[in-house]
Amino acid sequence: MQKLWQSAYANILACPLVKTGSSWLPVCTRAELQAGRFIEFTMPRTEAELAKHPDTLPLTGFVFLDGATPRAYLNRCPHMGVELNWKPGRFMDSDNLFLQCSTHGALFKPKDGECIAGPCQGDALTALDLQESGGVLEVRLPE
Repeated sequence: MQKLWQSAYANILACPLVKTGSSWLPVCTRAELQAGRFIEFTMPRTEAELAKHPDTLPLTGFVFLDGATPRAYLNRCPHMGVELNWKPGRFMDSDNLFLQCSTHGALFKPKDGECIAGPCQGDALTALDLQESGGVLEVRLPE
């Protein structure tokens, strides 16, 4: 089952297009999501999006455990739209309490993405809806 999932997951991420109307993206199995681990993913784009903005990079996101609760956010700081992490899988501050933007040091609460310090204080990360289906965590693609 694990090898089948990894193969299907790799195929989904390798495909740059998604069918219009497909609203949920599998990102990992529930078993893969461990405390302290962040799983990053790329959101596929529709043909219409590619035609309209061919030079735009696709949106990315990440999923992690906040205590025992899975959470997912777009990987984009509300201040300048840059990705938060300074290297793959590294989203937390040095005290491991807050999500941190590597560009300006903004700090975000893991529970709700609210910025509590930095240039975007009072703003928040964009949360993504999560669902679990057959042991696989899926995020709802933004419209």
